[in-house]
Amino acid sequence: MEGPTSANTRRSGVSLIRSTCATASLLVALLLGACRQSAPEPVTLNYFRLGWSQPDELPTAEPLSQRFTRETGIRLKNLPVPENTLDQLDLSRRLLEGNGTGPDVVNIDMIWSGVLEKDLVDLQPQSASEIGSIAPSLVPSYRVDKKLVAIPYQVQVGTLEYRADLLREYGYTHPPTTWDELEQMAEKIQRGERAKGNKDFWGYVWQGADSEALTCNALEWQASEGGGRIIEDDRTISVNNPAAIRSWQRARRWIGRISPPSVVAFRELDSINAFDSGKAAFNRVWGGTTITRGGQHRQFHGRPSPFETKTAYAIMPGGVAGSAGTLGGSGLAVSQHSPHVPDAIKLVRFLIQAQIQSNQAEDRAFVGTPQVPVDSEPSGSSKSNRNVSGVVNRPSSVVGNKYEDVSRAYISAVHSVLTGEKGAPEAAADLEKELARKTGFKTGPPRATE
Repeated sequence: MEGPTSANTRRSGVSLIRSTCATASLLVALLLGACRQSAPEPVTLNYFRLGWSQPDELPTAEPLSQRFTRETGIRLKNLPVPENTLDQLDLSRRLLEGNGTGPDVVNIDMIWSGVLEKDLVDLQPQSASEIGSIAPSLVPSYRVDKKLVAIPYQVQVGTLEYRADLLREYGYTHPPTTWDELEQMAEKIQRGERAKGNKDFWGYVWQGADSEALTCNALEWQASEGGGRIIEDDRTISVNNPAAIRSWQRARRWIGRISPPSVVAFRELDSINAFDSGKAAFNRVWGGTTITRGGQHRQFHGRPSPFETKTAYAIMPGGVAGSAGTLGGSGLAVSQHSPHVPDAIKLVRFLIQAQIQSNQAEDRAFVGTPQVPVDSEPSGSSKSNRNVSGVVNRPSSVVGNKYEDVSRAYISAVHSVLTGEKGAPEAAADLEKELARKTGFKTGPPRATE
């Protein structure tokens, strides 16, 4: 029989065990809670990626994103973008001003650098090795004063797409090298195809809608005739000159003759659809170029087309000053307002390094003849606008954050000529006055060859 002391001892032991178990359970719960708190949610970066990037890049975009997530644990979320470049700019600006709720990484058009600069991080300090592998002629478009607001990622040049089978059928051994040749070939092929019953066939389609694509087209017309680049490097407004006026008048004559009346409403997809449906002999498109030093220019034809095997590419036709394809492309930038700036820079460097490696491999394997070397100096950064080197720059780096206003004014003037609302001399004179008012720059002729 147990005494009181033994019973008390047993009860005390049971209480101690219970207390110890309770304490252990509490410690386990606290430890588990601490573990849960020490494992934060993975970072997700919002990526505003332009929709017109190189077609051949699209199949590799998702695997690249997955690889980045595997290597870093950082997730990516793609934000939807509109088709039109100026609409993309408007949306980019609104999103960047969202103070942390917008994109972390932004794929910006090369002409936006001055407009978006205040909302973007300077990438120069963290990206020296990547910049050293990129063609030097591409970097200035993304530099505002001494700040590198983006790193070149995609490069494009205005290119002529044509039906090689039809050129052979109608007796031509090479694509047109001048605007006169383009008109002659387009008329002959158009006449022949319509005689076969293809009544909706046109010789040449391009982008005539009131969008940034029209700036690119019209700049090619006037630069190839020695008409300058709207505003020169020395801040001279040169657009009101006889060569530019003649180039606009020529394009106006195409409408209803070798180009459909509806071309004044065509954007890129409209001209592509016309060409891919067998309704055109020639089409102005973007040709792809590598970003690396000494890279090759070649057309990436990534879209499915029934005429893919019958299609070929050439530099844009030229005038008295040679050929001029507008330089385009995009760079990768990081938002000043991102809550994940270091991670966003990590993504930019990852994508640029992958692009450089891919371009270098392509250049080693490429056996064709380059049409426009990526390292050629664009008109506007060279000494002459009357002897263009194959590519021409829009004046975005000259006018900075006023580029959107300048381009919209230029688009409106050229479009008024194409639709017959104004004559070319009147439109050029009015545009000159408007640009002088918007920029405060002096007026004068395009720079002559030195």
